[in-house]
Amino acid sequence: MSRRNQSRASEILGRILFFTLLASMIFSLVRFLTAPEALAPGAEFEKTKSDYLLTLSQCLLGMVVMLLPSAIDRRWKLGIANFIYILYYIFLYCAVFLGEMFDFYYRFSHWDTLLHFFSGAMLGALGFILVDLLNRSEHVRVSLSPLFVSLFAFCFALACGAVWEIYEFSADGLLGLNMQKCITAQGEVLIGRAALVDTMDDLIVDSLAALAVSVVGYFTTIRRREEAPQSTKEAIL
Repeated sequence: MSRRNQSRASEILGRILFFTLLASMIFSLVRFLTAPEALAPGAEFEKTKSDYLLTLSQCLLGMVVMLLPSAIDRRWKLGIANFIYILYYIFLYCAVFLGEMFDFYYRFSHWDTLLHFFSGAMLGALGFILVDLLNRSEHVRVSLSPLFVSLFAFCFALACGAVWEIYEFSADGLLGLNMQKCITAQGEVLIGRAALVDTMDDLIVDSLAALAVSVVGYFTTIRRREEAPQSTKEAIL
């Protein structure tokens, strides 16, 4: 896909995501006002106020974070590739709209795992892009080794994953939500090791995806430097 087509696709997907999240917020707010406080006996799959509050907060957060990369890009002129925006919008659509509005987290047992693998890989790639921009900057006289770049990309993705889990834990405690899925769709409250499974699975999957991207990025960087002209190699070294 050409750069122009990527730009157009990114713009279209961004608009679809924005209006989808906006409509979801309005729907969740209306349902929040009429939903029961707790599950009625025998109504296992009926949503309560806390469920709609979770969806509302996720949609609001989704709208904020979808605008964040473009704002950062304009402020510091990073030149983030359009395909990164496309992947980012697809991820948010699957995580917020499909995951929360259509209960994909409950309908498909590995939906959360797939999304965390996707996000771990995407954040790892973003870590490589950030360091690459630093290496190519005219204002920074430094050239980082492929091993260090790979290590940074891995740690960057893992740190973002850890921050997200902290956010989920804090939101569950302060707002009484169920972002960490400590309560099943049937209303059963998990305890002990079972309550930690969701968080630990997320972190493990994040790390595996980031590790895979870091390894691929390491060998790709090595090959690029080997194929670079001699004058470029001397400048790098």
